[in-house]
Amino acid sequence: MPVRFGLAEARTVLDAALDKADEIGQPMNVAVVDGGGHLLAFARQDGAILASIDIATRKARTAVLMAMTTEQLGTAAAPGGSLYGIEVTNGGLVIFGGGIPLVEADGEVVGAVGVSAGTVEQDITVAQAGVDAFGKHAG
Repeated sequence: MPVRFGLAEARTVLDAALDKADEIGQPMNVAVVDGGGHLLAFARQDGAILASIDIATRKARTAVLMAMTTEQLGTAAAPGGSLYGIEVTNGGLVIFGGGIPLVEADGEVVGAVGVSAGTVEQDITVAQAGVDAFGKHAG
């Protein structure tokens, strides 16, 4: 059976995200995971914050495990939200923007991208560039 989401697809996502980081002038850490949350591709651009290596990977893992963006999860995990406190489960989930699932046309989550080292808005912008490249590949 052919791989639906493997290294080639992960590299497409990674490269597009890195290109966007270059475009906005913010060095980033970018992680791409498969449908099980396992790392497929990673890059730390020169000057990206070292602490953000783990954050980017956790954002990607969170997005695939929860099948939603980390930004959406943050809303649900806010005090009074239906998922309040979830960030302390599963080895530590991330509840702020920068992690986005990669969804096939049939609706199956096959992976995710996580980005960290800029502002939350910059992280989301860079992650979305990876998702957009995947969409072009998948569609």
